[in-house]
Amino acid sequence: MSNNLLEEVFIKRSQQKKKTSPLNFKERLFVLTQEKIAYYDYDIEKGKKKGLKGFVDIDKIKCVEIVIPEDHAPPERLFPFQIVYDEGPLYIFAKTDDIRKQWIHKLKHVVRFNKDLIQKYHPCFWEDGMWKCCQQEVKQAMGCKVLEMRNGGLSAGSRRKSRKPLPPTPEEEKHSISLPQEPPKQHGFSVGMTVIAEYEYFPMAPQDLELKKDDEYTILQICDANWLRARDKNGKEGYIPSNYVTEALNGLEKFEWYCKNMNRSQAENLLKNENKDGGFLVRDSGRYTGKYTVSVFTKGQGDMVGSCRHYNILTTQQGQFYLAEKHYFGNIPDLINYHQHNAAGLVSRLKYIVSNRSQNAPSTAGLGYGVWEIDPRQLTFIKELGNGQFGVVKYGKWQGRHDVAIKMIKEGSMSEDDFIEEAKVMMKLHHENLVQLYGVCTKQRPIYIVTEFLPNGCLLTYLRESLRNPSTVQLLEMCKDVSEGMAYLESQQYLHRDL
Repeated sequence: MSNNLLEEVFIKRSQQKKKTSPLNFKERLFVLTQEKIAYYDYDIEKGKKKGLKGFVDIDKIKCVEIVIPEDHAPPERLFPFQIVYDEGPLYIFAKTDDIRKQWIHKLKHVVRFNKDLIQKYHPCFWEDGMWKCCQQEVKQAMGCKVLEMRNGGLSAGSRRKSRKPLPPTPEEEKHSISLPQEPPKQHGFSVGMTVIAEYEYFPMAPQDLELKKDDEYTILQICDANWLRARDKNGKEGYIPSNYVTEALNGLEKFEWYCKNMNRSQAENLLKNENKDGGFLVRDSGRYTGKYTVSVFTKGQGDMVGSCRHYNILTTQQGQFYLAEKHYFGNIPDLINYHQHNAAGLVSRLKYIVSNRSQNAPSTAGLGYGVWEIDPRQLTFIKELGNGQFGVVKYGKWQGRHDVAIKMIKEGSMSEDDFIEEAKVMMKLHHENLVQLYGVCTKQRPIYIVTEFLPNGCLLTYLRESLRNPSTVQLLEMCKDVSEGMAYLESQQYLHRDL
C-alpha cells in the first residue's frame, strides 16, 4: 500500500481492441503507482481485490482528460475520463466529479515529463466506428480539441527537449491568426481547489482581489496560465495572479519553515549557505509519500564547516506526531513549536527558520487581469537608465508605488501597428527568467513600453562592472537561468531576435 498513490473502484468500458469485441462495462479496482495504473477484478461484497485484469505503464500515457458523457447516460456513467496511450483510449467512469478531478490531477502530475504527450485529443467517445466529436472514422486520427494544458503541464524548468506543436486541422487553418498558442499552464490548479496565498497582493485593477499572505482562497475560474478568478473567506470575488498562490494540500504551506518539493541535497545546500547553528526546515520525505522530514544544521564551537542532520517525523497508531519518544503532538506545527524551545533528543533545538521562499513577491503578468493599455498619467519618471536605437529607457513608478522601467519609443523607429500586435503577444509570456512586460501606452506619442524594473540592469553590464570574481557556481546558475528562459520562449514558438 505504501507505494500506491491512489486506489478506487471505477466502472471501466471495454477497450474493443478488435472490431468484433463487445461493448460492456465492468467494475474494476484501479491502483495508481509511480510506474503504472493497474486494474483488478474486485469482489464488491467482500471488498477484496482479485486477479490482475490489465495495466498501462505510466511512461506510455499520452493524455489524461475528461470525456463528455454520452447522451442519456445512466447515473453511474456521468463522470467519465480517459487515459490515452499507444493502444488507444481507456475509458473510466468515476462515482463523483470530485473523485474524477482528484485522479486526473494526480495522473497529470505523474505523466508530466512523458516524452510522447499529445497536444490534441478527442473530447467525446469513440463509438460505433466513429469519433462522436468530429465524426472521423479512423481510431488513430489526430484529436480535434487542443489540450488546455499543453505538454501535460510541463514545467519550464524541465530539461526535456521541447516539442513543436502539431499542424492545425483544415478547419482551424481557415480561422487561424498569427499568434502563438496560449502559454502552457504550469500550476495544475482546478476549479473548486483551495489555495493559500504565499505573498500579499494589492489589487492593481478594479476587478482584482486582494491577497493576504497565508489566507485561503477558493478557485472559481482558470482564466489563463497567469490569472485565476477566486473567492476569499468573506465571499469577495476577483482576479488573482496564479504565481502568488499554492494548492493547500496539508495545511503546512502557510508556515515559513515548510519547503515544499525539496530534496535532501537541496535542503543541505540551503542550510549550509545560511550557516546558522540550529537552522532548520521541514520538507517532504524523499522515501515515503505523505511523510515529512526535519532537516537541522548544527555547528559546534570551533567547527568551521558544520553538518546537517535529518529526522523523520514519526506517527503513533493513534495518529500523533513525534520526533523524540514521550513528546507527542496532535499536529506538525505544534511539534515544531515545541522543538523550537526544546532540543528533546535532537542535535539542537530548532533556532532559526531557513526558507526557500523569496522575500520579494514575483512579478505578475500585466498590471492586473486583462490590463495591457496603461494610463500614462499613472506613470512617474524618476531617472534615465539608458538610450538606444529605438528610444530612451527610464526608471519610474506606476501608481506611485510599483517600480517599473519605461521605454519611450522613438517615433518612426518601428511600425506602430506591428509593435502593438507584437506587444499583445508578449503580454501572454510569463516566466521567472524573462523580463516581464506589464503593458503599453499607445494612445499618445511617443509610445511607451512598461516592463519589470531590474535593479542591477542587464546581465552583460552586471558581469562587466558590478560582479567581482564570480564563482563557478554563480556562473552556472546564470547559464541555467538563461537557458530555461530560452527554452520557455521556444516552447511558445516565440523568437527572440536579440540573443
